[in-house]
Amino acid sequence: MGIILLIISLGLLMWMTMRGINIIIAAIISSSFVAITAGLNVAKVLTEAYMKGFTGFFASWFILFLLGAVFGKVMSDTRAADSIANALMKFLGEKWAVLATVLTCAIMTYGGVSLFVVGFSVYPLAVSLFRSANLPRRFIPAAMILGSVSFTMTMPGSPEIQNLIPTKFFHTTPWAGGVIGILIALGIAVAGCMYLMSTVKKAVARGERYDEYPVQDQAVNMQGGVHELAAAQAESLHVAETSLPHFGLAVMPLIVVVVSLAVMTNGFHVDSTIAAVYSMVAGIVIAWLLMFRFIREFWGSLADGASESIVAISNTSAVVGFGSVVALTQGFKDVIHVVTHMPGSPYLGLGIAVTIIAGITGSASGGLGIALPILAPIYTKMGLDPGAMHRISALASGGLDAMPHNGYVVTLIRSIAKDTHKRAYWPLAMVSVVITTIGLLLAIILFSIFH
Repeated sequence: MGIILLIISLGLLMWMTMRGINIIIAAIISSSFVAITAGLNVAKVLTEAYMKGFTGFFASWFILFLLGAVFGKVMSDTRAADSIANALMKFLGEKWAVLATVLTCAIMTYGGVSLFVVGFSVYPLAVSLFRSANLPRRFIPAAMILGSVSFTMTMPGSPEIQNLIPTKFFHTTPWAGGVIGILIALGIAVAGCMYLMSTVKKAVARGERYDEYPVQDQAVNMQGGVHELAAAQAESLHVAETSLPHFGLAVMPLIVVVVSLAVMTNGFHVDSTIAAVYSMVAGIVIAWLLMFRFIREFWGSLADGASESIVAISNTSAVVGFGSVVALTQGFKDVIHVVTHMPGSPYLGLGIAVTIIAGITGSASGGLGIALPILAPIYTKMGLDPGAMHRISALASGGLDAMPHNGYVVTLIRSIAKDTHKRAYWPLAMVSVVITTIGLLLAIILFSIFH
């Protein structure tokens, strides 16, 4: 019965989020529902367990959220993000519109640019390419998710927080589980691209074409002009190429972030979180120095980045708080007992547990923030390889987290692409849930064999 109630509470959270209810409010309401059905004191649960989870995650990761958001804003303000996207898409051309979108998102995300900045920067160019190639616009969110989420945020060396959280619990570096992790990331990327290109081709064969204004959903239309703005930016970008920094300059801050993170963690054994802070600061400074003449709003970038980082981490912390309340229930304890006592490889139990919790929270970072404090001590005592546990945990966080109520999924489909879940979510789910979960299972098999 406890497990059924947990499923209902998850359904409630998903329903409210998809209805457009603020995630913090939705998380508090869902947490209250969990407390009531578990026979707990609601006020005590919210002021203690919920807030402990909320503030704990906030305190641990705010600086990285802040630097990531500021870095993204600086790359956007200097138009470095536009330069990278424009150069890659121009090089590949409309014939490879899907691949161009995926690759552009992957390079920017792996270099440390915030997901939301990638979304708003790449979407206008993807619109331009898809329109020129006359491809269905509803596949753009799936292509962007594949490039920015499905493999880049969890692959070895990534400065994204989903690859950094496990370092705290397994005492590893961002390159942990390197060889197998890279192979799995490449597999997800190739499989995802093949699926998307094949699916788009079939859709075109059925008569689907680029559709400028297909959405009649009033709630989406009320989100206000994002698609029109994207189209206008796409049209004007090529005219204003001379105002963009050179591709070599634009990509240099991304290289600095990745390389410096690798050198500090592997060469000098600096703590991964501290190293990530230094790397992000270095990326910001290099971006300012190399593209000084393109800066439009120096202080504005800092202010906007700070504001957006607070919103982003507060939303994630709210979900972690919900998970902390869920962790008090007997149903949750029963689930953990089952997965930690599964027959076969213990890596499988770890992967399933993190996947389930990330699915419950609808957040990869939130799922890791809840799961690893509980699971890491259990599996570490089993003598498992820390690098394998790190990579499996990271991969597992990137599967079921992309449920319909995931914050970035909702923003990308409804606000940026101005589309509906009905039209755009299924191909997105295939590349961000199905293919990534298959990749996780393959990783578990390989780590079980070689570790």
